[in-house]
Formats: sequence, structure tokens, C-alpha cells
Amino acid sequence: MKQPPLPLEEAQARLLALAGPLPVEQVEIADALGRYLAEPLAARRTQPAADLSAMDGYAVLSSEMAGPWRVIGESAAGHPFAGVVGSGEAVRIATGAVMPAGADAVILQENLSRDADRLQLTGEPPSPPGKHIRRRGMDFCDGAEVLSAGIRIGPAQAALAISAGHKRLSVRRKPQLVVMDSGDELSADCEACAPHQIPASNGVMLAWLASSVPCSIRRLGPVADDMDALAAALEQSEGADVIVTSGGASVGDHDLIRPALEAWGAEIDFWRVAIKPGKPILVARRGRQLILGLPGNPVSSHVTAFLFLLPVLRALLGAAEPLPVRIVTRLAESLKAGGSRREFMRARWDGSCIAPQSVQDSGALAALAASNALIDRPAGASAGEPGDEVFAFLLENGGIA
Repeated sequence: MKQPPLPLEEAQARLLALAGPLPVEQVEIADALGRYLAEPLAARRTQPAADLSAMDGYAVLSSEMAGPWRVIGESAAGHPFAGVVGSGEAVRIATGAVMPAGADAVILQENLSRDADRLQLTGEPPSPPGKHIRRRGMDFCDGAEVLSAGIRIGPAQAALAISAGHKRLSVRRKPQLVVMDSGDELSADCEACAPHQIPASNGVMLAWLASSVPCSIRRLGPVADDMDALAAALEQSEGADVIVTSGGASVGDHDLIRPALEAWGAEIDFWRVAIKPGKPILVARRGRQLILGLPGNPVSSHVTAFLFLLPVLRALLGAAEPLPVRIVTRLAESLKAGGSRREFMRARWDGSCIAPQSVQDSGALAALAASNALIDRPAGASAGEPGDEVFAFLLENGGIA
């Protein structure tokens, strides 16, 4: 008996359950950008390592905030004052410089007047006295966890790791991805495309989409709708962690991906998901290899890659949150009632409101190219009016924050 299409969340959960994180490796921080931390990261030093001034001014004793003072030296960033500040004394101090011994307050330079070594208060002293001091350990202390496992390493996280005393990070090995498009109607040369053909654009599109995630990508195809040709292409994919195909995953006489996979020894985990576009998506496994069979229509292929391919690559990399992040926004215009399937409508988001594209056909690449978001419409959704709240996914960066 044919099984009904799976709900999206169930299908995603089943796919991610197959995607155990890849082995851990140590890499230089410069090579870790965009990857996910494999284990918690503890600081190897304290930041800041000493009390620092947060402003340009003069360091004094908090018990003598009225002055006057005698200036006895200077503390600059990287060049601390070597002496001790005593009663009636002040030290010129720069932003980021170490607080001199004895001093526990910084008065801003604009609140003081100086004549040679004599210093007078002309404005308000800081309240509380330590207002302009960054205390030792304000950011983190030696031994404290500064980054959790599964977090994505971006510029800020890389800077934090370096500041915490790390040159190398533990991450998961990059997934090996094979992208294969298939179909007799595909022309590898878009400049020599016969009337009965269409340019093979899905392979480039999927490879570039996957490049938002750190992985090694190899392209095959276009592959003919032929069992021998598909078998040969699958054999070339032997070492890949993930194989993604586009086209041939439906039930027509020339849709051969499923029988080709079964002949290759792959086990079909599920087929068909209750979404529009992209219903005929297929997920299979062969040993440790995962296979995603995406629809051939370019928009369907893009949407299902966004919802399935990118999350599974992030899961293999050890992401704590591999799924795209859904936002709440408001409609910029009316929207008709939804159909029987959950629909992902191509749309344009301006930062506050979202407007669906006028053309929603799964072959309409122009509408997809003009979109930066997908409106997530539940099955049977009622008509929407301008200002109504809707859920959406932002396409940029694979839909993650």
C-alpha cells in the first residue's frame, strides 16, 4: 500500500536522524570559518587580564576625587605605568591601558584642566568611581566555557576563540557532496540548446546553494534517463557522504532515480513530502551515504534543497540547529486562500513586510531569482490581507542567522 506524503517536520526529522556528525578534526582558526564547533571551548586565559581604562583620562584614588593632583606619569595601551599612585597623585591613562597600582578611578580628560604637572577638576567626577574601568575578567575568565558545541564559527566567534588563547579548533570533517542532474531533456551547453531541450541549470544552482555550507562539491551530469548511465554515475559517487540528484524522482516511465538507487544497493527511507513545490522528494541511504532525490523543476529543486540538503549538510558538520530559522513578518498585499498542501511561496521581503511573487509556477526561475524569501503557508490557509502576520524563511545564507 502506497504511503501518504510525510509532513515536512517528520520528513526533516527522519533525514537528520540518518545524518550522524562526521569525524572530528583539528584545524587552524582561519580554516574553521562557517563550520561548527565539535566540542565546548574553554578559555585558556582571562580577558581582560588586568583592570583597564575604558576612556582617555587620568587615573586617581577614588577617595580623592576633588583634587588637585600632581601628574606623575603615563599608562598607555601596551605600556603600563610601572609605579604606584599615591595620595594627591594622578597618572595620564589611555583607553585600553592597564590601571596603575593604587588608582581605582578614571576621570575623563574633558572634566579636567592641566597646567604642566598640576591637574584640577573642572567638571563632574565619575559616578560610581569605577564607571570607566573594565575590570579584570569582565569578558571571560580562564577555564570558563566561551563557546558551546554545535555553534557556527563566524568572524565574532573566531575572534573570541583567539582572544581565549586558541590557535586551532575542533570541528567536523567537511562533507563530500556529489551533485547530479539527470534527464534526456537537459542540454549541457546552454548556447546550443535544441527546441526539445532545456539548459541544465540545476547542477550549478544546487552546487552554489550548497556552497553556503563548508563542503567539498563535485558535479556529475547531466546524466541520461538510462539505467546504465545512472548506474555509472552512481558508481562515480562511491566516496561521497551525500549525493543529491535532481530530476527523475517522480513516478513517470522515465523517472529512473528510484529503481537505479535500489539496483545500486540503496535503501529508500521515504519518498514524497506534503509540500508545494517539491512533493516528489526522495531520501535513501547506502551504508553511510545519504542520497537526496530532488524534483527536476528548478524552483522545486531549489526549495527542497533549502529545506533538506542544507540542513543535512549542517547536521553532518555538527550544527546544534541545522534547520533554517523561520521568522514572523506581515503581508504587504492580499493573499488568496491556500491549497491542500503546505506551500512555500517565492516572495520579496523588505525588512518589515513581505509580498509574494505574482508567478508561483515551479518552473518560473525569473520569480525565484527575484525573491529573497519563502512565505510558509499551511495547508488550507485562509485568505490573507495586508498587515496579517505570516511565517517566512529568508533565503540568504541558507536561512540561518
